[in-house]
Amino acid sequence: MGYFDDKNQWGIIIGGSSGLGFASAYKLASEGMNLIIVHRDKRSDRDTIEAKFEELRAFGVKVESFNMDAVNGDKMNELIEQIPTLIHHGKIKVLLHSIAKGNLKRIMKDDGLSLQDFNLTIQSMGTSIYAWVKALLEADLFQKDSRVLAFTSEGSYKSQMYYAAVSAAKAALESIVRSIALELAPFEIKANCIQAGTTETAALMRIPNSDELIEYSKMRNPYQRLTAPEDVGNVVFLMTMNESSWINGSIIRVDGGEHLR
Repeated sequence: MGYFDDKNQWGIIIGGSSGLGFASAYKLASEGMNLIIVHRDKRSDRDTIEAKFEELRAFGVKVESFNMDAVNGDKMNELIEQIPTLIHHGKIKVLLHSIAKGNLKRIMKDDGLSLQDFNLTIQSMGTSIYAWVKALLEADLFQKDSRVLAFTSEGSYKSQMYYAAVSAAKAALESIVRSIALELAPFEIKANCIQAGTTETAALMRIPNSDELIEYSKMRNPYQRLTAPEDVGNVVFLMTMNESSWINGSIIRVDGGEHLR
């Protein structure tokens, strides 16, 4: 039996149709957690995405999916109004922020990053977590001992070519998560970031010179391999267990030791 079987536990994954978000959805579903998945994909990919969600439902859980812009406040509020009905007036156990929408440009070029590029990236990959937490809290949808989790990266503190806007977003994300951990403790909400090692996802492949980054990351890693999405999904599950209830305001590295050098 799965850890959450017969407990009517629900999770919301923002950005759950691919990469780390889907790997986390798969692990949580395999453990019996019902899911609301927010994603933004092309209509041409609808059949492929729906087939992936059917894999999750095969575990016997409920999966509600919404193809929408998670950063759009009106769309977010419309969905949150539906949640009590969707989950039969239950509560949310975990909110996972997995948005990978940012500008990957150099800063000092004619076609480089603009201030708007920075603002859009920081909103999508950083401050949007605050909007979701605030809206869910005001709607009284978090259960006792709920978890807020967000994916950060080494780029939050280490410079990397083409990564300036995403670095700023991840630094903002970590700061917001720490504030959530501090200020929402009276509501029994724990908030933490998960810092994955270099993981071969669609988001990674969009980074210019990603082939070089992959080889460099393998060289740095004591195990000489990249982090797998499943490695990260496993830790997302660990962070939802009762035994992790005293972890709050932390950055959990999931990289096999890649950060050691």
